[in-house]
Amino acid sequence: MPPDLITTDTPCPLWRRLLALVYDLLIVLAIVMVVGLLCQLATGGQLIRTGATAVVPVWYQALQGAVVAAYFIGSWRRGGQTLGMRPWRIRLTRGDGGTPTLQQALIRVLVAAAPLALLLLEPVIGLRATLWTWLLVWAGWFAVAAFDPRRRALHDIAAGTEIRLLG
Repeated sequence: MPPDLITTDTPCPLWRRLLALVYDLLIVLAIVMVVGLLCQLATGGQLIRTGATAVVPVWYQALQGAVVAAYFIGSWRRGGQTLGMRPWRIRLTRGDGGTPTLQQALIRVLVAAAPLALLLLEPVIGLRATLWTWLLVWAGWFAVAAFDPRRRALHDIAAGTEIRLLG
């Protein structure tokens, strides 16, 4: 392995991992759009029903979640980096520096995605309040990294992983 691809023992600063996440959100948006297009084509354009409210099939939501989770888990298991992590020269590792196990990657993605369950509050508290609640909880997930000595977010602590800088 070239020396510039060796993972250091240095924890990744929070700002760097958040910028990598922005890059990954662009990738996720592209993935969701492609899956959406394929599902629209497969259902003859009848995937989402509109009326007084839009009705999105549960199977479609589950499929989108599974495909996005597969992107993250596959990336972390194959080299420890998503596409968004590469330009920022960071890598996901186990505590000992190795590649995360499948179980660790699965725990990490499930805990990281847990705040999305708050979107179910929308019919009760409204869209604006739901989005603010989701944003605050999600920020709390990452705020933990500001106090953890290894700069681990909540999902890293739960999975026993951390983000490290490359050498």
